Amino acid sequence: MESKQTAAAASTTRLSPFKYSKRVLLKTILERRDGSLELIGERVVIGGWVKSSKEVRKQPVPRIDGDHVPGEPEPRSDVSCVEILQSRIPFLRTIVKVLGGGSGGNYPLKDKLEAALHKSPPPSTVFLKVGDGSCVASLQVVVESSLAPPAQLLHTGTCVIVEGLLQKPSVLQGKHVIELKVDQVHHIGIVEYSTYPLSKKRVPLDKLREFCHIRPRTTTVQSVMRIRNALEFAAHTFCQNNGFLSVQVPIITTTDSKGSSEKFHVTSLFTEAGEKEEPKKAVAEIDGVSLDVIKAAVKEKSNLLEELKRTDSNKEAVAAAMQDLNKTNELASQLEAREKSKPKTSQKVDNVKSSEGYFSSPTYLTTSGRMHLESYACALGNVYSFGPRFRAEKGEFPKHAAEMWMLEVELAFSELEEAINCADDLFKFLCKWVVENCSEDMKFVSQRIYKTGIDRLQSMISSSFERVSYSEALDALKKVTDKKIETKIEWGAALTEADLSYLADEIYKKPVIIYNYPKETKPFYVRLNDDGKTVAAFDMVVPKAGRLFSGSQNEERINILTARIKELGLAAQQYEWYLDLRRHGTVKHSGFNLEFDHMVLFATGLNDVRDVIPFPRSHDKANY
Repeated sequence: MESKQTAAAASTTRLSPFKYSKRVLLKTILERRDGSLELIGERVVIGGWVKSSKEVRKQPVPRIDGDHVPGEPEPRSDVSCVEILQSRIPFLRTIVKVLGGGSGGNYPLKDKLEAALHKSPPPSTVFLKVGDGSCVASLQVVVESSLAPPAQLLHTGTCVIVEGLLQKPSVLQGKHVIELKVDQVHHIGIVEYSTYPLSKKRVPLDKLREFCHIRPRTTTVQSVMRIRNALEFAAHTFCQNNGFLSVQVPIITTTDSKGSSEKFHVTSLFTEAGEKEEPKKAVAEIDGVSLDVIKAAVKEKSNLLEELKRTDSNKEAVAAAMQDLNKTNELASQLEAREKSKPKTSQKVDNVKSSEGYFSSPTYLTTSGRMHLESYACALGNVYSFGPRFRAEKGEFPKHAAEMWMLEVELAFSELEEAINCADDLFKFLCKWVVENCSEDMKFVSQRIYKTGIDRLQSMISSSFERVSYSEALDALKKVTDKKIETKIEWGAALTEADLSYLADEIYKKPVIIYNYPKETKPFYVRLNDDGKTVAAFDMVVPKAGRLFSGSQNEERINILTARIKELGLAAQQYEWYLDLRRHGTVKHSGFNLEFDHMVLFATGLNDVRDVIPFPRSHDKANY
């Protein structure tokens, strides 16, 4: 009976390798509730990258005649100097032979010295902290120099696949409760350490952005990516569990979903010679940059340069201004040459004929997928989409990148209130999921980035949202005496990100939902309220994070929707397919979008969206 219980206990501690490789994930070793002690004696193969290392050399202590050995008689205390000198004679003779080339020597002194210097180094033990990306913790790995050259193992970033037995730490215990004593080295991926950008010291996040392909090796970025993965999985789980179907919306579209000029045009134009114009592949271009704008910039920069010269500014400032002016002049020259080479100087991308481009009409990278989702919501009921959305805003902003990911939800047979309730439930579900499934990563984030990160997520789960109309929010802002924020806001003006954050951070000190915005501040397709001035739209604003959700009930009445398109001067032909949804079986429907990258910022406590996107794209930066 006892033998069966012992066998059963042994089987519960045995580790299974990852299904698609022979290695064991470190997470299964290091994140056990029993502290991993039950795994002692297990044989495993692990693979990962060295985060830090230490070599301990074994210095053999030569025995000198007269040294006491246990079990032998105690040495005499009256040893003479002559006897001590005689005991060292063999050692002294060796030195004399090497330096002086003793009698009978057949080799010159140089060869003897080289032979002495090139003796194999003393044996040593290498202690590696190895991580494989599956968890925050790293495993202490012990490798004897007889198995692999220490010089190949010690550098940060080295990849190893090793096999051995799990045991209690022998030395250098520290935080480790278990270590791997290696007896076989299967692979060493060495590092060109002179060019490797990471080291044992912490590298600032803004510096890490310069090598996005290497920064996933850092513990911070690994934790952020695991939290991002958990949030994405949680978003899909929420939608699937609540009866939503996943629908992929197009990235290339002919529809300007938000009526915004800050969009990327897609083109693949050719020159008369048959070669593609720069850039040489189908690319996204930003419209709105004219020769007049460049010339105005040249004039402004020229004035700035003259002002710097008059005020005796430092040489560096003058040189930088002159370089900037030269670049702008060069750009103006290129635009002038391009304008002269075209028979029609006023032709824009919007006027490209089918024979001149890949598509028969102007196309863009999508800024929102909600309009396309509507067509499937009006057939399948409740749908959602998760994917990249693009905005061509120039400049660098902590909350914006050219390519950002969005979760968009559309509900048929629902009004604004139902969409708000759904967004509320989704947000709390995401917060709870991270707390329950990313405990180790959140502990690390709390230590390294944001001390109260876990508490903040837990408070969101149980908090009630303040719901105020646009007019009520405006009145609250007008009462503020803080000079840091603009309080003279006229009704009808859009609330800025600073306004929204102030409402959540300072006035209500809790999550806020603001609804019933002026129609001028929201897209044309949002449902017009009975007052004729406001529309059924909402924003969800969270303390220390700003706006995370935006949503609306969309206009189902074709006459009002057509009037809005005409009122805003939009190209009606572009939206004929959208109007068809109202002509044929229209229904009330609502939805929202979650700026997913901002949700990752909120969960991790980071401030710049470029630190939570694997390969961020921003103005003038797309190196991968």
